[in-house]
Amino acid sequence: MAVGWARDGAVQEQIDASVADAVKQARDRLGRGESRTHCDVCEEKIPEARRKALPGVRLCVHCQSEMEKNDSGVRLFNRRGSKDSQLK
Repeated sequence: MAVGWARDGAVQEQIDASVADAVKQARDRLGRGESRTHCDVCEEKIPEARRKALPGVRLCVHCQSEMEKNDSGVRLFNRRGSKDSQLK
């Protein structure tokens, strides 16, 4: 079903692209490689239990919490800027 000036399937393509972006962002946040012994931000020692639980960890719990608080979360936007969405 076409919506306004959009071609068939355009809405689903936009949804799929948004989901793919969210998955990529989540994967990018996962740690990789060797865990740090000290926090990259405050230089505090990272407990061994945290290093074992989260491979590739680079921040202490406090700095990680602060970073997540400041993260604005999901960013939704109209990636195509179609005329149909501009008229609504």
